[in-house]
Amino acid sequence: MTNARWFDRDLIFQPKPQVMKFAIGLISLLTLTSTVSAEEKEAFGKISKFAQVPATPGFPEGIAVDGNSIFVSGPARFGTAGTGASAIQVFNRKTGQLKQTISVQGEALALEHAVSNIAMGDDGDIFALSTQLGVIRFAKVGNNYVQHAFGDPLPDLPPLPGFFDFTPLPNDIVFDDLGFAYVTDSLQGTIFRYPPCGGQPHVWFQSAQLMGGGFFPFGTNGIRLDPHRHWVYFACTTSATNPNLGTIFRLPLVNHPVESQLEIVHEYVMGEAPDQLAFGEGGTLYVTLAFSNQISVLARNGTEVRISSAPNDEVPMDAPAAIAFDSKTKSLMLANHALFSGLASHFAVLRVFVNDEGDELEKP
Repeated sequence: MTNARWFDRDLIFQPKPQVMKFAIGLISLLTLTSTVSAEEKEAFGKISKFAQVPATPGFPEGIAVDGNSIFVSGPARFGTAGTGASAIQVFNRKTGQLKQTISVQGEALALEHAVSNIAMGDDGDIFALSTQLGVIRFAKVGNNYVQHAFGDPLPDLPPLPGFFDFTPLPNDIVFDDLGFAYVTDSLQGTIFRYPPCGGQPHVWFQSAQLMGGGFFPFGTNGIRLDPHRHWVYFACTTSATNPNLGTIFRLPLVNHPVESQLEIVHEYVMGEAPDQLAFGEGGTLYVTLAFSNQISVLARNGTEVRISSAPNDEVPMDAPAAIAFDSKTKSLMLANHALFSGLASHFAVLRVFVNDEGDELEKP
């Protein structure tokens, strides 16, 4: 495993001197906003409430922007046995008005059930990760959606040596340009890959370095491809060797990556808990930090700045989860998970201005 840092030429990483982190970070922030007006510079990182997410099912985690709609999925939590169905809420992209609720069909509601993250298809279909049903596809038919099975549930693998035998927990999904779907498993230290036609998932990469630890033993979490589609980037929220350590890793986008190709992109050493990822149009990497309630902005040269809520924000970031770009407003749309507080007033979609149209995701 190697440590790495971005070069502008090919988005490769190298070690960075920590002593210059704060000063260079400020320079990086100015660079990110150097082409906009003084008013826009001042607004960089400004957070506003876009929409309130219904308290039932609440606990929103996934978010996607497509056409004139913003899609939000949930609940992503434990303790759902005996509660209602998981759902995807559809909001008007301009007004934030709730237009539609898509309820998941076929869950055994007496048992634990949840929907975590989502991805969009080229024809407006929605691909959602269900803990019970696997990858489900909602085909758009007029203004409605028809649910279909797409990918089998993740298999319960034998535990890695020295680790507890956790059940699978699908967390995030991303597609490559060939239609393969990559799904992170937060509790089994594994990234699975589904073929373009769906069906059975196969282990794409597994490692003890992807296992989490501590009171929140989530390892692999958010996953994205770099803008050049050469690398798969993913977050490990905690580490089995150090629960306060969260790491952004990357692997080459190949059929069978091996342990020696695993590279460290960035480490969070103060228990910040990196969660979800999004790439900007120019290669800037945005990372939500679930424990410190921030967004980490990693420039292509490896320097970092943080976005935090202001005291007068209507809804503060509360265990921020998935982020997706609204290219029209050059903003990040954020699913405010509120996983630990459980405050229904914090179940919301937040808009974070970053002056970035974002890297367009592959759509199968």
